[in-house]
Amino acid sequence: MSRILVVDDEKGVCDFLQVMLNKEGHKVYISQDPTKVVKILQDWMPEIILLDLRMPELDGLSLLSQIKKLDPAAIVILITAYASFESVIEAMRRGAFDYVTKPFKLEEIRLVIHRAIKTYLLKQENIKLQNEITSLKITEKLVGSSETFQNVLDLVRKVALTDSTIIIQGESGTGKELVAREIHRLSKRAKNAFIPVNCGALPETLLESELFGYVKGSFTGATRDKDGLFKTAHQGTLFLDEISTASQKIQIGLLRVLEQHEITPVGSTHSIPVDVRLLTATNRNLEQLVQQGEFREDLYYRINVIPVQIPPLRDRKGDIPLLIHHFLKKCSAKHKISLKKFSSGATRLLLSYNWPGNIRELENTIEREIILTESSIIDVPDLPDKIKESTPSILSPTLDTRHLTSDIQHSASDYRTINLSDRQKQILQYLHSNPKITSKICSSLFNISQRMIRNDLQALANKKLITRKGTSKKNTYYTLPSPPLDL
Repeated sequence: MSRILVVDDEKGVCDFLQVMLNKEGHKVYISQDPTKVVKILQDWMPEIILLDLRMPELDGLSLLSQIKKLDPAAIVILITAYASFESVIEAMRRGAFDYVTKPFKLEEIRLVIHRAIKTYLLKQENIKLQNEITSLKITEKLVGSSETFQNVLDLVRKVALTDSTIIIQGESGTGKELVAREIHRLSKRAKNAFIPVNCGALPETLLESELFGYVKGSFTGATRDKDGLFKTAHQGTLFLDEISTASQKIQIGLLRVLEQHEITPVGSTHSIPVDVRLLTATNRNLEQLVQQGEFREDLYYRINVIPVQIPPLRDRKGDIPLLIHHFLKKCSAKHKISLKKFSSGATRLLLSYNWPGNIRELENTIEREIILTESSIIDVPDLPDKIKESTPSILSPTLDTRHLTSDIQHSASDYRTINLSDRQKQILQYLHSNPKITSKICSSLFNISQRMIRNDLQALANKKLITRKGTSKKNTYYTLPSPPLDL
């Protein structure tokens, strides 16, 4: 069943088509006044339009142009008793789907309408798929091998299989939306919509109508009913970022959704049941906001069933080499620029910087360097001043081996005779601030092959300065022995 608008100045034609199409099971709206068509389109939203080519007040070709300007996807079938090659060509050029001639042949009209409906359904399916692709293509791989971040991923995998309400907490730029998308991807709702909303980006009235929808006439400019995002996300996931900025009125509406699983569109008195998983995120302390009276306590406990805390980048610096490698590939592909690398000196500075903007700042910095640096190697002078002026690198090549504890000295009687290359010293410094290191991480740090770096790691292991762990070559990693280096 489709919504079909018939526009013809002859009443007999309108009545005939209305009766015929109603019998076919379609909803039909007729109009003999072409000047009212634009308003009908806005209010009634027909799927197919049958349009007479010649009418006294406004000819069909001009009206066709207006319709396509208002809705480029509109399916318009022209009706004419004066079909000429020139008029048909011009109609097609302006976007007509097809045409039928008077006097009508019932089978011809049925066939054209059937093809139009099929085309409309295909277009709608294509729009749906495009929306899903747009949502999915934003999803990125969650990168990180540090113990801190792996704990987060373990929790994400556990909670994703449930329908529990989850709040994702972390500083700005830590990747809260990526974590929300990963929860959705691993959930039983993965085939349905994931819709992100930034509560802080919209004023209260607009956010309310976006979330819950509205009915025609509920406010100035509401010329037709509009579904809200809760309804659009039915059987999927709705992600509300910056939930702490939601007004008291919005908070009440959210509480009702969580308690009763229904929404009431703005201006309506009827509730609509919805089946949506709600994920929220904030970079503020909600518990403190509750105590200050800025956030509802009942809503806080509803959304805080399972909290997921994302660590800032400064607390997972062991992941920075992997993130650098990931963003170099991503940004190079995005801008179609040959893959570049950071020099070891530049890498050390990236590792020493505290990244107040977290992963977002790191990605933006890498994108900037890829675009602005002409050389294939991004060196220290190419970096922003704030990074060059940051605290000295934890990978300083001036590691003082005199501070190694006696428990891990090698067999030589004087530990100060230990002969280490600058790169080996840097590996030890890295392990002093991170729980483990792999040949892949070292390869990213020093821009050399994994085969070459394995020689350094093996040399340190032979000197009993680091301990090799793992059951195979693929999962081998190195840690400091116990007790650790006292640097």
